[in-house]
Amino acid sequence: MKLSELIAGLPVKRITGSAEVEVTGIQFDSRKVGAGNVFVAQKGTTADGHTYVDQCIAQGAAAVVISDEAYIRDSVCCIVVENTDRALGLMAHRWFGRPSERLTLVGVTGTNGKTTIATLLYKLVRALGHKAGLLSTVINYIDDEAVASTHTTPDALALNELLSRMVAAGCEYAFMEVSSHSIAQERIAGLQFNGAIFTNLTRDHIDYHKTFDNYRDTKKRLFDQLPKGTFAITNKDDKNGLVMVQNTKADIRTYSTRSLADYKGVILEEGFDGMLLSINNQEVFVPLVGRFNTSNLLAIYGAALSLGFDPTEVLRVMSTLQPVNGRFEAIRSTKGWTAIVDYAHTPDAVDNVIQTINEIRKGKLITVVGCGGNRDKGKRPMMARIAKRGSDQLILTSDNPRDEEPAEILKEMAAGLTEEELRSTLIIEDRASAIQTACILAQKEDVILIAGKGHEDYQIIKGVKHHFDDHEQVKKYV
Repeated sequence: MKLSELIAGLPVKRITGSAEVEVTGIQFDSRKVGAGNVFVAQKGTTADGHTYVDQCIAQGAAAVVISDEAYIRDSVCCIVVENTDRALGLMAHRWFGRPSERLTLVGVTGTNGKTTIATLLYKLVRALGHKAGLLSTVINYIDDEAVASTHTTPDALALNELLSRMVAAGCEYAFMEVSSHSIAQERIAGLQFNGAIFTNLTRDHIDYHKTFDNYRDTKKRLFDQLPKGTFAITNKDDKNGLVMVQNTKADIRTYSTRSLADYKGVILEEGFDGMLLSINNQEVFVPLVGRFNTSNLLAIYGAALSLGFDPTEVLRVMSTLQPVNGRFEAIRSTKGWTAIVDYAHTPDAVDNVIQTINEIRKGKLITVVGCGGNRDKGKRPMMARIAKRGSDQLILTSDNPRDEEPAEILKEMAAGLTEEELRSTLIIEDRASAIQTACILAQKEDVILIAGKGHEDYQIIKGVKHHFDDHEQVKKYV
């Protein structure tokens, strides 16, 4: 492909040199640049790609895309743009043959529920006889081919490559989680969405976005960019639900467990094995639990109907859908207690899971929870306080401390508790020991909630990833 074709449509400020050169690929990682590549210099949180321009030219780059004119060089074609992140997204989409335009692409955004909604939509559509792809926090799928996932939303090159592989595999649909980081960093620039779903909005990623308003407005951009002829499905129970769609051109539909909406759900019966729901006055038993999952299922139902599927067939398949790995997964003990492994890592998510358990349980609730390092510190005392007040026994432990000292994270969590609450709280830094202690303490009909890591099979300590799986730890004692 010629460079002139690749950059067609880009909001270019200036071009120096000839754009009629042949391009062999696009790179944003200077270490991967080879002969004939275009290097896109991004300004990251820890490094500025512009400082690698000369290195990339020496490695054979045919062109560089920059936002700082100080890095214009005479030896190669230089494309100056306002935003190199956006340029990368647009170029990646064109390089891989505009794959989103050849799929029915649905994005899911919000703080909690993205993985469940995207994954179950993927499973539902395949069960209805269609080929589909999935881009999620847990794992990616190209129809039935599993591809490891490293981010909630991949970088622009990896994202468009995966979408192009879905097209090549004959997929008709693709469902993807859209993180706030991916919107802010323009990873989804150029993608054509046929619909988008909003789950909810609670405190998360404030370390990156700085304020809650910034976080909310970043999510909202997904809906602002939807054109006419698409759909926007929003959670009417969330105070930001209608804010998300106030400027969209898409066809707006709502879902709710509390008020009138296009898709209304009510829990009729509930147990750890599932719940009987009424969805738009039709009863269906699903093997998922909790009001938060009722909301997720309503979003799935609404999206399926918006895509043109038959309501009766959708409900039939919904009754067969199993929980996503690490999302309210129940593990039963021969001693009569139940462990719930859940990814809940925000105050609201922990509160939702605890409320759900408390509505079902007969015995005590023992909660094991920690907070990740190098992330929003403000939520640490909040999570401890919520967990303590909803549980009979709280065990604070390590999550992914990353580059922080685990003891300091635990100290900040404990700051959310009163002296009296602290006296009855166990603080066990080693996560394996914390889970073991919970299993030893549990009696018949008790419930152990192990929150924070869910599907993850690792712990990051001092920058090193160690194998660790909450499921494996629990199963030693069941």
